[in-house]
Amino acid sequence: MLGMCRGRRKFVAASLALIFIPALTWLYLSSANFTVKPLPLSPLDPQSSVLIGAATEHQDLELRLRDVEEHNHALRRDISLPPRVPNHSSHHSNSRQGNQLHTHSTEEGTGDSEAKKGAASGNSSDCVPQPVVNKCETIHIAIVCAGYNASRDVVTLVKSVLFHRRNPLHFHFITDSIARKILADLFHTWMVPAVHVNFYDADELKSEVSWIPNKHYSGIYGLMKLVLTKTLPSDLQKVIVLDTDITFATDIAELWVVFHKFKGQQVLGLVENQSDWYLGNLWKNHRPWPALGRGFNTGVILLLLDRLRKLKWEQMWRLTAERELMSMLSTSLADQDIFNAVIKQNPFLVHQLPCFWNVQLSDHTRSEKCYKDVSDLKVIHWNSPKKLRVKNKHVEFFRNLYLTFLEYDGNLLRRELFGCPSETDHNSENLQKTLSELDEDDPCYEFRRERFTVHRTHVYFLHYEYEPALDNTDVTLVAQLSMDRLQMLEAICKHWEGPISLALYLSDAEAQQFLRYAQGSEVLMSRSNVGYHIVYKEGQFYPVNLLRNVAMGQVNTPYMFLSDIDFLPMYGLYEYLRKSGVQLDMGNTKKALVVPAFETLRYRLSFPKSKAELLSQLDMGTLFTFRYHVWTKGHAPTDFAKWRTATTPYRVQWEADFEPYVMVRRESPEYDRRFVGFGWNKVAHIMELDAQGSEVLMSRSNVGYHIVYKEGQFYPVNLLRNVAMGQVNTPYMFLSDIDFLPMYGLYEYLR
Repeated sequence: MLGMCRGRRKFVAASLALIFIPALTWLYLSSANFTVKPLPLSPLDPQSSVLIGAATEHQDLELRLRDVEEHNHALRRDISLPPRVPNHSSHHSNSRQGNQLHTHSTEEGTGDSEAKKGAASGNSSDCVPQPVVNKCETIHIAIVCAGYNASRDVVTLVKSVLFHRRNPLHFHFITDSIARKILADLFHTWMVPAVHVNFYDADELKSEVSWIPNKHYSGIYGLMKLVLTKTLPSDLQKVIVLDTDITFATDIAELWVVFHKFKGQQVLGLVENQSDWYLGNLWKNHRPWPALGRGFNTGVILLLLDRLRKLKWEQMWRLTAERELMSMLSTSLADQDIFNAVIKQNPFLVHQLPCFWNVQLSDHTRSEKCYKDVSDLKVIHWNSPKKLRVKNKHVEFFRNLYLTFLEYDGNLLRRELFGCPSETDHNSENLQKTLSELDEDDPCYEFRRERFTVHRTHVYFLHYEYEPALDNTDVTLVAQLSMDRLQMLEAICKHWEGPISLALYLSDAEAQQFLRYAQGSEVLMSRSNVGYHIVYKEGQFYPVNLLRNVAMGQVNTPYMFLSDIDFLPMYGLYEYLRKSGVQLDMGNTKKALVVPAFETLRYRLSFPKSKAELLSQLDMGTLFTFRYHVWTKGHAPTDFAKWRTATTPYRVQWEADFEPYVMVRRESPEYDRRFVGFGWNKVAHIMELDAQGSEVLMSRSNVGYHIVYKEGQFYPVNLLRNVAMGQVNTPYMFLSDIDFLPMYGLYEYLR
């Protein structure tokens, strides 16, 4: 019995020792503030809501025990090291930094060996504190952006960066002339504090990369990140380079601080490519450019510009590209192929970033290994041509995150960075001074304040193409609208084949609804000469004259027809106005050509195709002269009685409250933006035209006048008839002489 008791005591002691040693280990780790990373049930995982069975619990337990064993090994290594004098003042903070490094280490194959080393040595009393970005340090961001669509897409990226940021930002945009105009207007009207913007002409850089054949859909602009060391200011030492299809889910300062981790000759910070592209196994005879392992994705790049210049980066990438192109013939993934070829030869150049800094959402990627939880996500990269339609297990979550910023009210991002001195913005300073002088107790305070409101404006929201007419006679229809008038766009496009400039007053969310509406309309998508300019909502008033001025400001034809969105121009009015401008010599004189306006109370109307049809409908009461029953004075000077029988344009005498729709030269005065909402906005504009000496003429809307200049002694009667016949655009023509008056109703009878 005694022997058995001793054996039992030994068993109990051994059991206590086995239990106690892990307990001591946990106690030690706890005293160092070093917690073990839990195994989170990802909210991104659709199975996370399922009850976990016994097998899963056993699996979890094994994983936890494995974690404990790894920490025990780390503890033993620390114990085996020679003793050091602890730095008590920094012990807890350093240990905490070590813990952060451990919890942010990435999965196998995703990079960041430094993070794993940090986790292993997290208990060391002399580990280096995690570097931080100074509160007011400016973060520099470079983006290549060209064309209308990219200019629209990059706004979502900018919003996501501004939403999370706590530092001043300096954007460096390498753009074509289109993107520069759009983004310059946008940032000028956005007025975000502590944000600076510089533009660099991409057209001047084309010769640097145009010799490289590129199959990628980004075209020549997809190669321009290669020449940033030459393009950006020589005193700029480092920059974060981003593609336009990036969305940030965290403060960009967290990425900026990674520059402090660069060691030795590391000059490029990149995330490993998450597809198998560079492994060369996607299809038979697939032959990608050379790369180190899986290669690297260039959607997010950290560039140490000063070191790259010292390493003669320009010469390095050019020599590599020339050599590889001898066998590859062209690039498939634009600059990414050349970056990878350089890294293959010089692996010491790259600092591999954790893959959560570039979660690549293209088909068949390993992006799911980059995150276990929502909090792991840092940067989302829509690097597939399919964009939001890409296949991914959690694509709905990513899409919703993207749409959140897409529709986010950009006005809310005009927030100050407290505690950071900013350079004086004279425009903003003057605006604040003017607003402070207004009396807030004035019942009209909000009304008076509206004229000083700077509305964020995105011109050319959709693709736009226009070839100027060689005869310098072209006319642009100008109008403004809000969301409730979108249904008028298709009808106007059918009636007016010339260029159109429209200002739309929309919220950020409504702008996306308009985009979907336009992209789903065959009529609107078939027209490339319509400029859509978004003025974003702010305040309680409808800034009608500001909208008109925005639309007028984007006119690039000699003449413009100032209309409203509720009016449909008669068929053929565009060509008639072009000819009228020449006949009335409007290019060299101050004239405003009035186009008579009519209205109907019927939803279904056979639109009149001629003046005779219009007069017939007027007589039957189907049509009325515009606002005849409501505001007679608005169009009374038009003198509709005279217009009924007029065969040539006639002069109209200005009267108070006259508000016609007119064709004028592009240089005509703007509308007075103090007028908001309904009433008097056009009246003031016509008054100003008259005050400046413009001659107001009434048009005869469907008569073509063709001048044949005299030469010789004979009257070329049949030549004149042929000229008139040559301009007929109806199926039939009635050949008459000028001395004959047709009987009333003859036109309808002949039809």
